[in-house]
Amino acid sequence: MIDISTYVALFLTALGAASLLPMQSEPVLVGLILTGKFSLPILLAVASVGNTLGSILNWFIGRGIERFRDRRWFPVSEETLGRSSRWYRRYGKWSLLLSWMPLFGDALTVVAGVLREPLLTFTILVFIAKTGRYVVLAFLTVKLMS
Repeated sequence: MIDISTYVALFLTALGAASLLPMQSEPVLVGLILTGKFSLPILLAVASVGNTLGSILNWFIGRGIERFRDRRWFPVSEETLGRSSRWYRRYGKWSLLLSWMPLFGDALTVVAGVLREPLLTFTILVFIAKTGRYVVLAFLTVKLMS
């Protein structure tokens, strides 16, 4: 029997981890893989889609950032946003292939929204990056298990 709540929890963790919230989805994915009770392709798909949707949320935040940028509660520091903006301007849309990186990747997805990267291009590149990271993580986990 498939425990849908486990997949929902992984999805929500992956979504939250890709947003500006201080969360990590990798330990949850590795833990689920280690149980051996769940379909690896489904785990990868759920985590990838959740993580990509979290980045899309960041993109939308970036689109509306200008009016909230100076607020004290804003979750991205001016320094991080500036560094990510310089990186993005220098390397362009291909820098989104680094969106899997902790902290920097989240800021990069916000900057892509600020700089008006088309949503379709953004989604494709971020999905490739996020899925690639999870595939490598799953491969290493399965390799270590055997």
